[in-house]
Amino acid sequence: MVFAAGLGRRMRPLTEKLPKPLVRVAGKTLIDHMLDRCADAGVRKAVVNVHHLADQIEAHLTPRRRPRIVISDERSKLLDQGGGIRKALPELGRKPFFICNTDALWLEGPRSNLRRFTAAWDPERMDVLLLVADTATSVGVDWPGDFSMDADGRLAKRDERLVAPFVYAGVGILKPELFAGVSAEIFKLAPFFFAAAERGRLFGMRLDGIWLHVGTPDAIVAADRAIDRSLL
Repeated sequence: MVFAAGLGRRMRPLTEKLPKPLVRVAGKTLIDHMLDRCADAGVRKAVVNVHHLADQIEAHLTPRRRPRIVISDERSKLLDQGGGIRKALPELGRKPFFICNTDALWLEGPRSNLRRFTAAWDPERMDVLLLVADTATSVGVDWPGDFSMDADGRLAKRDERLVAPFVYAGVGILKPELFAGVSAEIFKLAPFFFAAAERGRLFGMRLDGIWLHVGTPDAIVAADRAIDRSLL
């Protein structure tokens, strides 16, 4: 599930006429950065939700063959991430699935992070697995982190009084049964993470490389610079 329906308010004025997933970093759109990573990791189908300037995103994705794109249309009503997943469940199926933000990309380490991530998934212990990155070394992070992590990889929500060592890097694996019995149409995804943490079933895997959060126009410049430096 690739989230491409948001309004991109923090990216204005760019997103007044261009949807955020089509913003370019290092000459490539944000959504293509993510979809290329998915394809390289063996993902065969990606469900992409659309709302804001949806026609542009659909037109851009039409030529793609890897992964195969299925559009989840939210033009009439923006459903937030949780509601977007619930609407897309018939396409996502009954097995655990990836979730991916389009404003997150990274400089890869020596091994594919998505392949490492898939290998780390353990449904016996986990309801949710999140890719996390170091708060201090990530590019474009302007908040005090999201999670702490114990020696076994279990995540806990940041104490509001502290800076957390890890940020959510915009990629996760979820069990579809987390949404069984949810009747709401519009709802957030984060509470499902925190509920899994309370059950001891929210885990994290540390990103190998440098995470680039591209949430504002200034962050585009910072991400371009980080990518340029990595090529030297």
